[in-house]
Amino acid sequence: MTKIRVTKEFGFESAHALWNYDGKCKNVHGHSYRLFVTVLGEPIENENDVKLGMVIDFGDLKKIVIENIVNRFDHTLFVNNKAEIKNILETDQMFERFETLNYQPTCENFVIHFAEILKQTLPKSVNLFSIRLYETPSSYAEWFAEDQR
Repeated sequence: MTKIRVTKEFGFESAHALWNYDGKCKNVHGHSYRLFVTVLGEPIENENDVKLGMVIDFGDLKKIVIENIVNRFDHTLFVNNKAEIKNILETDQMFERFETLNYQPTCENFVIHFAEILKQTLPKSVNLFSIRLYETPSSYAEWFAEDQR
C-alpha cells in the first residue's frame, strides 16, 4: 500500500499573555494564527466506498479541526492558570471568550495540545502526521508524530 499525506490549512485569531515572562509577551496581545494539519493514510481502494481514492475527505478533516480546535480557540484570550487575574473578568462585554490553561499558552504548547485533541478525534483509518502553527508570518512551531516515539 502507498501512504499519502493530506494537509488542510486553517486560520483563527487569538490572544494570550505569558505568565512570569521577561519580555513584551507578558502583556496581552493577539495573533492571526495559521494552522496546518497533516494526516497520513492509504487512499481507499474499495470501489463501493463513496470516498474512493481519498485518505480522508478534506471536508471531514475540516469539520474535525473546526469543531475541536478553531471554534474553541478563535477570538479567545488564553492565560496560564497560575496568573493572578483580578477584576479583568468583571467586565460583561469584553471577556466572554477567556480561558485559563494548565500550561503556558505558547505556540509550542498549543501544538502539543492540538495534537492530543486530534489524536482522539481523527478516524482510525488515518494517523496524525504533523501540526504546524504559525504565530506570526515568520514564526511557527511544529509537532511530528515520529518525534514522539
